[in-house]
Amino acid sequence: MASKLAPTLTPFLRAQQSSFPANGHGAFIPQIRKLVFEFCDNWASSTNLRTYIHNHIEQLARENPHVEFVVRRRSHREPLLRGFYINNRDKVICVKGFEVNGIQQKVQLLLDSSGSKIKPLKRETVVSRNEAARGIWSGLHVEEPFRI
Repeated sequence: MASKLAPTLTPFLRAQQSSFPANGHGAFIPQIRKLVFEFCDNWASSTNLRTYIHNHIEQLARENPHVEFVVRRRSHREPLLRGFYINNRDKVICVKGFEVNGIQQKVQLLLDSSGSKIKPLKRETVVSRNEAARGIWSGLHVEEPFRI
């Protein structure tokens, strides 16, 4: 008597279907997680930051629900913006002497940046081990020198 054995199937649970978040074609993960506004109640250098907080912070929080906004008083200190990122780095910008529009630009800069170190755009030149296919050109090695 031939018996048919049912194929062994393992249960496929929903928890096994998770994917890892990554920036790419289908998704975008904002890099900033927390933005801290630090100001002094008494100093005149914090006046514009206090105005910005009073007029714009609520709309900014609605537009960026993924960011935690913290407003902190620092007695007798200059006004600062601190951005904390998911790669455990932070960026600090002093906004002493900035107008409200300048503060808005710096807040947007912190929201858009990745938190990584600034890397120089000018890199070392490429050095090849092989000579160029056409050789090295020199004005001294031509049959007829250049005439003006």
